[in-house]
Amino acid sequence: MNHADTIHAAYVAAGKRYADLGIDVEAALAALDSIPVSMHCWQGDDVTGFEVNAGALTGGIQATGNYPGKARNASELRQDLEKAMAMIPGAKRLNLHAIYLESETPVARDQIKPEHFANWVEWAKKMQIGLDFNPSCFSHPLSADGMTLSHPDAKVRQFWIDHCKASRRISAYFGEQLGSVSVMNIWVPDGMKDTPADRLAPRQRLMAALDEVISEKLPLEHHIDAVESKLFGIGAESYTVGSNEFFMGYAATRGVALCLDAGHFHPTEVISDKISAASLYVKDLLLHVSRPVRWDSDHVVLLDDETQAVANEIIRNDLINRVHIGLDFFDASINRIAAWVIGTRNMKKALLRALLEPISTLRTAELSGDYTSRLALMEETKSLPWAAVWDHYCAQQNVPVGSAWLDEVKTYEKTVLSAR
Repeated sequence: MNHADTIHAAYVAAGKRYADLGIDVEAALAALDSIPVSMHCWQGDDVTGFEVNAGALTGGIQATGNYPGKARNASELRQDLEKAMAMIPGAKRLNLHAIYLESETPVARDQIKPEHFANWVEWAKKMQIGLDFNPSCFSHPLSADGMTLSHPDAKVRQFWIDHCKASRRISAYFGEQLGSVSVMNIWVPDGMKDTPADRLAPRQRLMAALDEVISEKLPLEHHIDAVESKLFGIGAESYTVGSNEFFMGYAATRGVALCLDAGHFHPTEVISDKISAASLYVKDLLLHVSRPVRWDSDHVVLLDDETQAVANEIIRNDLINRVHIGLDFFDASINRIAAWVIGTRNMKKALLRALLEPISTLRTAELSGDYTSRLALMEETKSLPWAAVWDHYCAQQNVPVGSAWLDEVKTYEKTVLSAR
């Protein structure tokens, strides 16, 4: 029996195991195929971006490590993304930041236009993927004091308002050109290192600034606004203007999406527990799936308990059409393409495992008060042969099965990355 036959035989056997629980593996794979995961461009170049005369990272953002071969321009980044995407099954998207524009001359951030991202759109058409977007309110002279949209100086504040407005138009351009709605996430690093005397005024300014940012009506089929909170950041340890309470309230009252980032809460909090609650008050949720170690350190996503819990919450509560899944990590200590592949495949594995749960049986047990059966089934499901279904899915999608992708990454490192 050859390798392909072995994979198929294992899949058939797994299908029978799941059928005994009333689970259709073919239906689960079809559902998985319809759920895109938005990969983040900034893993490939350590959040440097491609602005002319770009400065150092600020705003609490820090990529650690100096593994060779990072992308130095947009063409190299797209080349690396193509390599990574070729090893990841199923639907994918790409999440861009404003600093990844392409221009031979300097462009002020409040002057960015769709034309500066035209190459990205043409590439996305070729790859048959959608694009998402973010304004870049960090690593800039006008963000050096830790304030942007809540800045007390009206001129500085207006600069960032205009940057976010320009970013929204680019996002809508993505959606219109690609026929797939673009989710644009607004995160600002605004806060204070030490205890502020006035916590209210910056939040009033941020609210007014955001209201001006979203004042232009854009087609909902092209563009979705999202806002992202944070507990604290480097240089903003004592006070963050855009707290969870601020942005939860803003999203609920303004009808925009709420972004939940796995690393932006207290170390004992998890975003999986917030998804169902937030879904009662906001129409759309955006997830930044990451792996905080101690805190918001953005490690490569593992197939760990929290990643699985996030996937379970989406599937169990039928939120596939309301939750937009994005990744957010940047590890410069390992091969950057491998980081993309590991993290994205793990997110998709978690979704598959969630789709293979006997959800209706679990709900029936719970509603009848049979918590013994609920716990037993949840635990037994963990050891069902989901990996055989995953291997079949990878083979079906013509991507490497198991760890075979690592050989391809190593070859690419020797032939392409080592020359940079």
